[in-house]
Amino acid sequence: MMTSPPQARAAINTMKALWITSHSDTLNSIRPEAETLIGLANAGVTCEIMTQGDSSYRQYMEAAGIRVIDYVPRRKFSSAAVRAIRRALTEGGHDILHLFNNKAIANGVRAARGLPVKVVTYRGQTGNVHRYDPICWLTHLSPRIDRVVCVADSVRRDLAKRRLDPDSCVTIYKGHDLAWYTEQPADLRSEFGIPEQDFVLCSVANYRARKGLETLVEAMRHLPRDASVQLLLVGSGLTAAKLQRAISASPFRDRIHLAGFRRDACRLVAASDCSILPSLRREGLPKTVIEAMVYGVPPVVTDTGGSPELVIDGDCGLVVPPADPVALARAIRRLYENRAEARRMGERARQRIDEHFNVRQTIDKTLEMYRNLLNS
Repeated sequence: MMTSPPQARAAINTMKALWITSHSDTLNSIRPEAETLIGLANAGVTCEIMTQGDSSYRQYMEAAGIRVIDYVPRRKFSSAAVRAIRRALTEGGHDILHLFNNKAIANGVRAARGLPVKVVTYRGQTGNVHRYDPICWLTHLSPRIDRVVCVADSVRRDLAKRRLDPDSCVTIYKGHDLAWYTEQPADLRSEFGIPEQDFVLCSVANYRARKGLETLVEAMRHLPRDASVQLLLVGSGLTAAKLQRAISASPFRDRIHLAGFRRDACRLVAASDCSILPSLRREGLPKTVIEAMVYGVPPVVTDTGGSPELVIDGDCGLVVPPADPVALARAIRRLYENRAEARRMGERARQRIDEHFNVRQTIDKTLEMYRNLLNS
């Protein structure tokens, strides 16, 4: 982590930040966010977090001196939530109010009215923010928001078109640490009956139309019929009728495996030869792609959202146009027919996460953003 000059350190030591977020997910899912907050506390920021009291990260946050307030807004517009947040702000004398989801933003913006606190929000994906939508003016477009932290440059560019002050949008990648990922690869061969020599594609995505899973199934049609390729789909909602019809019509249907929702998805990815996210639109900085890269599995992604920022095409993975099954099949075939190249891409993918998407940078850039905001 970069070293701050004495006057900057003094300013940090008097800075107070209140985060409002949800920690209802698993430890691994909330880890990048929680470790960033711990890093801020270790750097001298007085930190408090309003979240679930049973957060799986509570003991680690409290060990770093972070006060955990057991409360989360249940609705976007809640007088009780506004009162709870405003009480925390007035009693705590916070300089920064950092809001991480729509419920926190809608209530936090109202709670901050008239108080000398800078409001920072988080935006994790492109799309679905419109100036004609009055609800958006109470959340991401609110003029009361001083900074919007965007998880990728694509998200920043998308939101800046809509914000009254485009300069209020900044990019800070959500950082990771290779040491967090220690899962051992699953035994796909015994669990799914996949032959040892076959090339395994893995796609981790809960079923939504925008995830493009039908495009991935269609891409299999464009592979040679004798290709020793298996596809493993991991996520919830895979029984959707449209996807099931696509699988049933595929000549590879006997080699498409539905794992469903898995808490050990990382182990399935780590055991695969290639990870694919065929999204059509509205991506941020996909965690499933990051996890594949950390485990040295070469990713194939579409040119949407922050995926092309993660993956340098031809170096640490492949990038294809969205909704293009032929291009996707071409990328799959390139890795399948050049397995040594695929392994090299996987090694460079792991290195890229370590060098350019690490949590140390996230902490430093968040500190810098806070400092600049308070000095403006």
